[in-house]
Amino acid sequence: SLYSHYIVNNMVDYLSFLPTALAAPIYDLYATNPTSLAVLVVSTFLLLLQLRSPTKDDRSFKSVTTLLNRGEKTNEDIDSTVKRYENLFDGSRSNVGKNTTSEAIGKRADEYKDMVSSFYDLVTDFYEYGWGQSFHFAPRYTHETFMESIYRAEHFLALKLNLGSGKKAIDVGCGVGGPMRNIQRFTGADITGVTINEYQVKVGNRYCKEQGVDKMCRSTQGDFQHLSSKFPPSTFDAAYQIEATCHSPDKTETFKQVASVLKKGGLFAGYEWVVLPENGYDKDNEDHVRIKEGIEVGNGLPTLATGQQVQDALTAAGFEVIEAYDANRGQKDGNQVPWYQTLKGEYKSLSGFRMTHPGRICTHIMCTVLEAIRIAPKGTVRVSSLLNATALDLVEGGEKELFTPSYYFLARKK
Repeated sequence: SLYSHYIVNNMVDYLSFLPTALAAPIYDLYATNPTSLAVLVVSTFLLLLQLRSPTKDDRSFKSVTTLLNRGEKTNEDIDSTVKRYENLFDGSRSNVGKNTTSEAIGKRADEYKDMVSSFYDLVTDFYEYGWGQSFHFAPRYTHETFMESIYRAEHFLALKLNLGSGKKAIDVGCGVGGPMRNIQRFTGADITGVTINEYQVKVGNRYCKEQGVDKMCRSTQGDFQHLSSKFPPSTFDAAYQIEATCHSPDKTETFKQVASVLKKGGLFAGYEWVVLPENGYDKDNEDHVRIKEGIEVGNGLPTLATGQQVQDALTAAGFEVIEAYDANRGQKDGNQVPWYQTLKGEYKSLSGFRMTHPGRICTHIMCTVLEAIRIAPKGTVRVSSLLNATALDLVEGGEKELFTPSYYFLARKK
């Protein structure tokens, strides 16, 4: 504690290099609660200690420096990208209900390709930094670590799909390919991942090569609304998506496209983001709509569906729904950890701390300083603010059981 105060007392002397708007809150916090500032400074310093290269394992988290590496980015103008993205959700949080109108949803549906690609241009590095290479949530038991629950959720889909050596599968909306590589190693199957974002393709294929699985799995750029233009009919034995088709502007069309590249009788499984009217979500409740819109704006979603709407879309696309339910339905049991707990973080490790609200504040302050001194690209702080706000919405939606990111389904092509 004394050492922390020593750091703070010396740091305050050097705040003059910062813009007044940034330095003023730090001066105020120093004057009113120097202990809090000391904790904040030391925590940020600990985050900065991660200036190491990430390991090649899928369990790794990106270091701070990778947030600043724009070398592979296809869109260098981060500030203009985030402004264009935010324009699609104009009024969110300040005008509840505006982004749930048919006009607003239609606008995002019409521009979904640019919206989703722009979103992942902005957040991919942040996701890896805070979450690892598998961009999804998972049901978790009390004895499990976060990453063990992530792996178990992926293995569960692989087992349901009967994947094994000699089988070919498609990962619909693969991100940087964490689940794809994990499932390939677990099953021996040949897996092709499709993502709309060019940057994710480059990163994903680099990881495949580094981890020695590039002969059995690979990422390719494509739109899951148009899979039939990329792959011949009946190419794959199985398909899965993990929290990806929530970005679709038309789930029925997306699922039809998945069916078109599956063999007859092929299985399709996934986890979908949905609101939960069966648990009390009310589309006429302003507070519920506020949470829903907050989740949408922070995650590049045209609009959130219900579980029944997901099932209906699968049926309309030519699938027989074998089973479907909220994989987080037991989250309040004594032997489970709620899915949103990870967003609250924990103080047992550095990676756990940076997922906490104080940890995210530390990261945000770090981004603010680095952008102010022009080390981080302009717009980094706006992205950090966007993700911090939606993390709070996700936690609130989870605590009130209005939303789940893990609506599981298994369907068979007729």
